[in-house]
Amino acid sequence: MVRILFLEDEPTIKEVLMEYMKMKQYDVTPAEDGNEAIQLLEEQDFDLAVLDIMVPGKNGLEVLRHIRDRKPSMAAIMLTAIDDEPTQVKAFNLYADDYVVKPVSPIILLKRIETILRRTAVADKKAVITKGLYLNEEAYQAFYDNVSLQLTLSEFLLLHTLKKEAMRAFTREQLILRIFNEDYIGNDRIIDAHIKNLRKKLPKNYIRTVIGVGYQFKEVTAEAE
Repeated sequence: MVRILFLEDEPTIKEVLMEYMKMKQYDVTPAEDGNEAIQLLEEQDFDLAVLDIMVPGKNGLEVLRHIRDRKPSMAAIMLTAIDDEPTQVKAFNLYADDYVVKPVSPIILLKRIETILRRTAVADKKAVITKGLYLNEEAYQAFYDNVSLQLTLSEFLLLHTLKKEAMRAFTREQLILRIFNEDYIGNDRIIDAHIKNLRKKLPKNYIRTVIGVGYQFKEVTAEAE
């Protein structure tokens, strides 16, 4: 059974969304403040966290930072009424897998959860992309020399999109459509933040900036390896 940590301090929202998650047979553990959420993370294992930002104690971004420091492969969705771009950038810089603005339809939230869990599911099969670099498409995970690169969902989708059409230079708008479909509202420079984080994690310079266009996958030769 999928275990979800749900950080939310508004009773009505918490009650309604928990009921829907339980209808999908998710095992949901609620937390009303950030300190309680961190304590639960220390004591239990979860598959995914749904985090409000403006909560008592440590805020949702601090809880997300704790998750990335202690459990980097754990999925996390920010569910918040804060819809400004700087806060979204902070969340994605902390490797949030999704950012959902309240109010949200419970059905839509369930679909977001379902999508992320499907993409982060553990699978044994790995597909070779290029020398040293591997993508497990079923688990949405990337490896280099069999070591996980600990990519977020957005980073994985960026890498997968660029590599799949390595000869193509993608604009930021095109990459947003590939990663977020039509759900993302905000500045397309969010792609730059994801690319910056992705480059830090890749052991080789696989991503080329195409001036005036966007980004393109760069094949690395055996000599360069």
